[in-house]
Amino acid sequence: MKRGNASWRFCLSILLSFVLALAYSFIPLSAMAQQPTNSKLLRKIMRKHPEQFKHILAAPEKYRVQVLYTQIDRDAQNRPAFASHTFHVNPEEYFYPASTVKLPAAALALEKLNALGLDKYTSVKIDSAWSGQSAVSTDHTSESGLPSLAHYIKKVLLVSDNDAYNRLYEFLGQQQLNEGLQGKGFREARLTHRLSIFLSPEENSRTNPFTFYQGNNILYRQPEAVYTSLPPNALQNTLLGKGYYQSDQLVEQPMDFSAKNYISVEVLQGVLKSILFPEAVETKQRFNLSPQDYTFLYKYMSMLPRESRYPKYDPKEYPDSYAKFLMFGNETAAIPEHIRIFNKIGDAYGFMIDNAYIVDFKNKVEFMLTAVIYVNEDEVLNDGKYEYETIGFPFMKNLGQAVYQYELGRKRKHQPDLSRFKIDYSSTF
Repeated sequence: MKRGNASWRFCLSILLSFVLALAYSFIPLSAMAQQPTNSKLLRKIMRKHPEQFKHILAAPEKYRVQVLYTQIDRDAQNRPAFASHTFHVNPEEYFYPASTVKLPAAALALEKLNALGLDKYTSVKIDSAWSGQSAVSTDHTSESGLPSLAHYIKKVLLVSDNDAYNRLYEFLGQQQLNEGLQGKGFREARLTHRLSIFLSPEENSRTNPFTFYQGNNILYRQPEAVYTSLPPNALQNTLLGKGYYQSDQLVEQPMDFSAKNYISVEVLQGVLKSILFPEAVETKQRFNLSPQDYTFLYKYMSMLPRESRYPKYDPKEYPDSYAKFLMFGNETAAIPEHIRIFNKIGDAYGFMIDNAYIVDFKNKVEFMLTAVIYVNEDEVLNDGKYEYETIGFPFMKNLGQAVYQYELGRKRKHQPDLSRFKIDYSSTF
């Protein structure tokens, strides 16, 4: 009798699994992805601080908040395991990624240099071959006075320099930027344009000629290129706001972001994870980087502007928090020495984003946190009126601190060995 019941239950479970699988097969993946996921843990963490998060929790859709928090636990051999918690993460809800796209561009640029057999410190001359392009042959902020891909990456990671990113964009081109990410499984990304300069789609599809040289010897020439196979933006909700300014004129209709850059929260943190923990991701997801490349990225992702010699930055203009939104917002005080943040921030059009791996060497704490918030109360874009100071920075600071405090109290079976991320910031390179 018991054996018969067990057999009946087994058959029923098989039948139920088949029915569920059949049902899901008829649901488009896009429809399934549209359902925002929410973590009880993140909501619980924020609810402990109602004075800081009450208005965000009451209207997450208004602020387009997305948070991805990943806990890291080590085994006896210090190998990491990851557990992610989400709050309103939705790959089909558009946000403008701003400067966060610079991190994947930096990694892909290093990867391309390796494929070409070029050193990242090699001097480069960039020419102009199309409208909207600009040439460069010197760089007074570098130690040598000459441009190099290494120096552009440093400026991108230290202070989010837009011109430096544009040079990486021009070196890679749309094809290698997009196909490079797609080939690693990062499909929720579409990078289409330079930053801070407004060019037509055709102008952005074309990239400058590059010449890499050493003294009088030309090591490699990259001709101008054009890419015409960029697929259209598949997202359905890329109209934002109720109006926007164009050439000082108010256009009273939503602004269309369908032709602008797109990258999801999961892809942002996925790229971060691939760079910081390459051994923990699938082989195809890794960037083809040398140990020296990884150390280089770690150094400038976590270095503070005042610690840089080339370029040299004024601490008054570039405080420690300049590119460290999570945990420190827009504070002017120095970040404690035992805390390092390996990250890439972005802010534009009212969006504020930080994609970070946060380490506390003293208390043996590590975690990843990626967050997006949209602060545009008047719903007008390009008017320069965004609530970064009153809502954006406080949210980023408070969220980072709240998760950090939770991490301080979280029990771990094995303390992490974080020596891999302890960097010598005194050397020039």
